Amino acid sequence: MIRLFVAALFMLLTGGAAFAQAPTQAPAPETKPTPGDGYTIHVTAAHLIDGKVRGPFHHYCKVVSQDPFIQCLLYETNDPNAKLVGIEYIVAKTMTRNREVVPANIWKKVWHDHAAEIATGNVKVLDLPPDKAKEVADTVAKTDGIIFSLWPEGAKLPTGKVSMGQMVGHAVHSK
Repeated sequence: MIRLFVAALFMLLTGGAAFAQAPTQAPAPETKPTPGDGYTIHVTAAHLIDGKVRGPFHHYCKVVSQDPFIQCLLYETNDPNAKLVGIEYIVAKTMTRNREVVPANIWKKVWHDHAAEIATGNVKVLDLPPDKAKEVADTVAKTDGIIFSLWPEGAKLPTGKVSMGQMVGHAVHSK
């Protein structure tokens, strides 16, 4: 005990010169980025799924590339333990309107125009100042979306059935 007291007193008097003799903690491990990082854009929007309007769903999105290509995780609530119920891919119209990539009949069935969806007023960009929310909306207006609904309404667990969601008010017309 006296030896510990003397060591502490010596460190104090020498300005910590004896500190090198004290055991050191290992440095914290470096954290590497993961695919789960970056889902920081928070948007709500209702969807049409299996003929019923559901939501609004909380979309947590991240920009994967500036083309833009954005992917969103969809939840029924913003509770930290909410179930993942769907996925939406948000893709530049330059890709989705290329008929060699997405044939017109497929586009009409499963894709939707985000400019049209934003114009309905059903999309809300949350957790950002108004000018940044407008930037997000302006970027997304240049895209189309495709929604995969993974969790049927009212089911206790996913059933293995994946439904193609659609924006509320989607009009099937040629693009």
